[in-house]
Amino acid sequence: MATLDTWPILHIAALAAGWAAYGALHSLLASNAVKRAIGQHCRFATSAYRLLFNAIAAILLLPLLWLTFAWRTAPLWQWTGIWGWVADALALAAFGGFLWSCRYYDMGEFSGFAQWRSGGSPFHNCGPLRISPLHRYVRHPWYFLALVILWTRDMDGARLVTTLCVSIYFWIGSRFEERKLVACHGRAYERYRRRVAGLFPIPWRHLSAAEARELCDASAASRSPPFPERGGRV
Repeated sequence: MATLDTWPILHIAALAAGWAAYGALHSLLASNAVKRAIGQHCRFATSAYRLLFNAIAAILLLPLLWLTFAWRTAPLWQWTGIWGWVADALALAAFGGFLWSCRYYDMGEFSGFAQWRSGGSPFHNCGPLRISPLHRYVRHPWYFLALVILWTRDMDGARLVTTLCVSIYFWIGSRFEERKLVACHGRAYERYRRRVAGLFPIPWRHLSAAEARELCDASAASRSPPFPERGGRV
């Protein structure tokens, strides 16, 4: 029988395993191979896939978040004094940046409601390359903003495991996502990837507004999409 001293270790192992399973399933369902296979056997999934994908992701996320707070341990570190103010300011700025950046995304398409209403394809769309202001400084701004929020919170054992697992998944997930973007946008995206950092902005690696427009124009001039899909964005 496990002693009381070993229970936190078992909790941490179970939480890490849960996040690993969640990440594997999330990546599997996001793959075009699975989308094609499901679409071939279920016509309903063609337009509802993105909506169902988001619903499944949200539902499966709830027990992991509940365990993160239910299995809390003694604090590993806390942001106090002036550092507490700095941490909260960074988290608030990141949340504000997330809300501001939503104006540059097609939220209907991101949520899946646009595909549901129009009967569109579940595949990652290969429309024209568009680079938003935040994308000029980091290729995955939402991942970056989420990481800022996660790492500016007080940490205990369970929260640290969750934060590490989510951080690792963002890195892995960004790699899978960029394979699709390279397939969609070819050399233009390769050039963009060489110029702009992936998860964390680097001061000397960014695009001017003119350079971003030039890349988008180059992509539009040479693009040959592998799938007949709706417009898209980096």
